[in-house]
Amino acid sequence: MKLAWKPLRDWRLGTRLALALGALALTVFVIVGWVMVASMQSFLDRRLDDQMVISQQGAAKEVEYYGKVTKIPPDWFAVVYKIENGGVTPLPGDQQPQDREEFDALAKKALTADGFQTEYLRGEGKFRLRACQIVQDEFIVVSAAPMTDRDGTISQLVTVSVIAFLAALVALVVGGQALIRKGMRPLSDMADTAHDISSHDLTDSSDLNARVDGRGGGVEVEELREAFNKMLAHIDSSLSARTAAEQRLRRFIADASHELRTPLTSLRGYADLFKYAAANEPGEREKHLEKLRSEASRMSVLLDDLLLLARLDSAESEPPLRPEEVDLSVVAEAAADAFRAARQTHELSLDADTVTMTADPTRLRQVLDNLLTNAAVHTPAGTAVSVEVTAENGWAVIRVADTGPGIPEADQARIFDRFYRVDDSRTRQRGGSGLGLAVVQSLVEAHGGTIALTSRPGSTVFTIRLPRHAS
Repeated sequence: MKLAWKPLRDWRLGTRLALALGALALTVFVIVGWVMVASMQSFLDRRLDDQMVISQQGAAKEVEYYGKVTKIPPDWFAVVYKIENGGVTPLPGDQQPQDREEFDALAKKALTADGFQTEYLRGEGKFRLRACQIVQDEFIVVSAAPMTDRDGTISQLVTVSVIAFLAALVALVVGGQALIRKGMRPLSDMADTAHDISSHDLTDSSDLNARVDGRGGGVEVEELREAFNKMLAHIDSSLSARTAAEQRLRRFIADASHELRTPLTSLRGYADLFKYAAANEPGEREKHLEKLRSEASRMSVLLDDLLLLARLDSAESEPPLRPEEVDLSVVAEAAADAFRAARQTHELSLDADTVTMTADPTRLRQVLDNLLTNAAVHTPAGTAVSVEVTAENGWAVIRVADTGPGIPEADQARIFDRFYRVDDSRTRQRGGSGLGLAVVQSLVEAHGGTIALTSRPGSTVFTIRLPRHAS
C-alpha cells in the first residue's frame, strides 16, 4: 500500500516548529562539529610535526658519528642520505621501509629546503614524512611517523561527536516539541472553544457564553486571548441583538394577530348585518355602518400603537423621536384641558412648574394622555386625578396620581407588559387593548428616562423621571 505523505504546510504548527528547531540545531551542530574536528586535526598534526622535528634534532650527533639513526620510536621509519656531488645517496639503516621511493623524492627536495609531506607507503599505510639537513651539506634525514593514532583519535572524536549531537538533536526535537505543545496549549484551548461553539445551534439562541479562560503563554498569547474573548463577546452581543429582534418581530406578529382577530371578526359580522339590513331593513343601515366605523377606528388605534412599539423596539440606538426645547408645563396643561373636556366625571388637578427640557412634545403628550386615560378608564366616576410637574436635580419629574381602588400587588410587576390587562378588581367602564402603558414605558425609555409605579387602595402614582438635556 502506497503511503500518502501530507505536504509540510498541512502539518501541525508545533511539529513544524519542532522540525525547524531541529534543522537549525543540526546546522549548528554540523558547524560546531566541523570546527572541533578541524581544530583537533590541526592540533594533532602540529604535535606530530613537533615530535618529528625534536626527534631529528636529537639524531643529529648520532648521524654525524655513526651515519644512521637508532633512537626513534619502533613504528617509525628513518633513512639517512649522504649528500654527494649535488645528489643524495641512502645509507643502510635498521628502520627503513621496503619501498623508499617517497623518501628519495623528499630527500632530493631537502637539498634546497626542509619540508613535510603526507604519503601512503606501500604495505605500511599512511605516514607523515619530514626531510631536513641535520648536518649542513653532509647528511639529510627523512623520518616517517605513522598517522594511525592521529586518524584513530580524529575518527573517535567524529564518532563521539555524531552520537552526542544526534542524541542532543533527538532530545532537543522531542523536548522542544513538548515545550512548544505546552506553550501552544492556550491556542489549542481557543481552537477547542471555537469547535465547541461550531457544534451548537445558534439559529434561535443567543446563549454564547463560551470564553477562553486561563493565563500564561506570553504577551502575544495574552493579546490573542483577549482579542479572541472580545470577538466572542461581540458575537454574543450581536446574537443577543438578533435574537431579541426576532423575538420582538414574533411577539409583534403574535400580538397583532391576537388583537386584530376580535375587531376583524366584528367587522365581518357588522358587514354581514349591514348587507342584510341593506336588503331587508334599510332603517338599520346607519346603525350597522356606525358600528363598522367604530370597529375600524378601534383597529386603527391598535395598529398605530403596535407600529409605534415596533419602531421603538427596532430603533434603540436612534429612537423615532423629534426632540426640541419644550416646556413641560405647557404640555401638561394641554393634556389636562383635553382630559377635562372628555372626562367630566373625574376631577383633575394640575400643579405644573415651568420645566424646560429637550424632548419630543408630541410623544410626551401621548404619554400624559395614555396615563390620564388609564386613570379614567380604570377608576369609578368621581375619582380625583392629579398631575404634577417638577424639576429635581437635573431631572424633570412627572407624577400622575389617582385616588381609585389601586392596582393589586400581583399585577403591578406586569402592568407595563404588552396586552396585559388587570383583572376586574379595578372597575372599568371600557376595556382597552393593553398597549397603553407599554407605549408609555417605551416612549419614556426612548427619552432616556424611567417610569415607576406605586399603588395601594386609595392611591396610585405613576412617577416619570426624564433627563432635562439629551445626552
